[in-house]
Amino acid sequence: MGWLKRIALGLGVVAVLIVLALAGLIVSDRLAQRPAPDNRTLLAEAARYHARIRRDEFGVPHITGATDADVAFGLAYAHAEDDFATIRDVTLATRGTLAAEQGLKAAPTDYVVRLLRVWPTVNARYERDLPEDLKEVLRAYATGINAYAARHSDKVVPGLLPLTGRDIAAGFVFKTPFFYGLDGVLARLNAPTHGKPMPPVGSNGVAVAPSRSADGATRLLVNSHQPYTGPVAWYEAVLQSGEGWHVAGGFFPGSPFMLHGHNEHLGWANTVNDPDLVDVYRLTLNPADPDQYRLDGRWRSFEKSDAAIRVKIAGPLYWTIHKPVLWSAHGPVLKTDHGVFAIRFAGMGEMRQALQYYRLNKARTLAQWRAAMALQALPSINYIYADEAGNIGYVYNGLFPDRIPGIDRQGVLPGDRSDLIWTRYLPFDRVPQIWNPKSGYVFNSNNTPFQATGPADALKPADFPATMGLQTNMTNRAFRAQETFGADPSITAEAFRRYKFDVAYSGRSDVARIVALVLALDPSGDRDVAAAQALLRGWDRRMEVNSRAAALAISVAEPIATAWEDKRPAPDARATLVKAIGALKRRFGRIDPRWGQVNRIIRGKIDLPIDGGPDTYRAVYGEPQPDGRLKAAAGDTFIMFVTWDRAGRLSSESIHQFGSATLDATSRHYADQTPLFVAMKTKPGRFTEAELAGHVEADYAPGQAH
Repeated sequence: MGWLKRIALGLGVVAVLIVLALAGLIVSDRLAQRPAPDNRTLLAEAARYHARIRRDEFGVPHITGATDADVAFGLAYAHAEDDFATIRDVTLATRGTLAAEQGLKAAPTDYVVRLLRVWPTVNARYERDLPEDLKEVLRAYATGINAYAARHSDKVVPGLLPLTGRDIAAGFVFKTPFFYGLDGVLARLNAPTHGKPMPPVGSNGVAVAPSRSADGATRLLVNSHQPYTGPVAWYEAVLQSGEGWHVAGGFFPGSPFMLHGHNEHLGWANTVNDPDLVDVYRLTLNPADPDQYRLDGRWRSFEKSDAAIRVKIAGPLYWTIHKPVLWSAHGPVLKTDHGVFAIRFAGMGEMRQALQYYRLNKARTLAQWRAAMALQALPSINYIYADEAGNIGYVYNGLFPDRIPGIDRQGVLPGDRSDLIWTRYLPFDRVPQIWNPKSGYVFNSNNTPFQATGPADALKPADFPATMGLQTNMTNRAFRAQETFGADPSITAEAFRRYKFDVAYSGRSDVARIVALVLALDPSGDRDVAAAQALLRGWDRRMEVNSRAAALAISVAEPIATAWEDKRPAPDARATLVKAIGALKRRFGRIDPRWGQVNRIIRGKIDLPIDGGPDTYRAVYGEPQPDGRLKAAAGDTFIMFVTWDRAGRLSSESIHQFGSATLDATSRHYADQTPLFVAMKTKPGRFTEAELAGHVEADYAPGQAH
């Protein structure tokens, strides 16, 4: 049996060699990583700043400090207390190191950071493009996160610390192009016939001037639709510094600046717009050299670099994947199975996004606010504006490429013509905008800028070149805005709120069209189809919790409406109806369960029925659960009602779908706002010291026990 011993010995040697090789990989990887900073050093840096955090009865942090930097430091610390894990992951994603924490699934995100040249842009332009006051705020915010992490080392992952001001600026560079759909362009180029279609989502913003208010007030609705959790989920805070930075509103994890809300003098709401800000070019490669492409009759070499992506495999074992990053004269390049494409997108090489937000936060007048907008660092997003003087406005914001006319840009452009590579943007005064219209109101619900106010004041397509690629669509929410706010010449405070929580589909909506298609079907003796038609025939097109028809209606309408939105062939109406009937009968035993039985908001121990649905003004987008219910996951989240009365006095109310404790399920603020949110109620904004007095449940400096 000696041969068995020899085999065993050989296998043992191989095992030892494998273990030694793995150990060598682990040690080599560890030596290549930057050492963790001393926590004492981080806390010593934090001692430069002095902030006070007061949390009201809903846990909302009110941050004060002598300087803007002090306040930014305090905000970062408070937000980290409530959602450090998301801030951590946002930082890793921005650095292109998320795969080292989350594994192979995060490697595409890390690659996109390199493809878009996020860090070369930041490193080349941070000192040159950003003024010192902004850099001090960014440094202070990063220091606040470091200070929290130093005191909670168990929540820190290797390689995270320290954050710097550049990390915070880079977050804006990385994220902003995705708000106008650059991520979707990248996904379609890589897999044009694959991928799960996403339902249309959006936001609402409305401003009403004194001339249209029953009481002479100026009113603003801030109503962005976002995911309930994650890197672009809203966090509410109030900031006040001795240097005049006093704002209340919504913040994203990793953002020192209020992204929409109000200060004492003015406010704004944001909604996503969809102009054509990306050009895609098909490149012709040199048959003799695949690292060259043709441009103006000549072969050009790609700019080439290596994306070294560190990926967590298991336990302490990591592997570094190397993938080339190519750039052409157009921009980043993707080599796919169906061709080689270059992309040119609005905001390439721009890193002043944080500066524009900072200047918007501190603007005190319409002129100052418009000057901040004229920086043109933010490449997209609609703005609905209102102020204490009764001014209202709408800006279809965008960095619009100055393109040559007469070119069909709906598809892919030829990549061998340099005249198709734009190098400039149109100035801010060319951007579609409306100020103080005679109608007395402006709105946007992710619809065309050509329907943003009353007909007499509407923007005209002929006044804007086709090269801007302005959208022409209407949403149900846009139709309902016209049928509510737009149909009421004297809007009361109660009506303004009621219109916001509207749960109806317009007769002009896609849902109404789809229901009409279903009602036109021949039931052909099918009792279920006939019963479903009878149910839908009596539906009032309202997504109320007690509706018996809403579940069937949305089950039929959503697949078809989503296909229309994505410009894909829509499923057959009869087949969709039959499928919906079958699913409802299997899950609920009937085709007409109450909508509230299906549509739920679930958070910890809270499980409640909720009014609203996809593309209603009370927007709720649910994720299907195994039991057939829909768990609300996006749509209405943080909402603000902002008012300046006829004397210019400010008041505001707000509500969040969950609460200030984003991740801490043991906190009483984990879901304390959810019942109010479901009941379509709000809480006081407590913007001033007088409003906050008597409502403070915790008062502390960052790092103090509370």
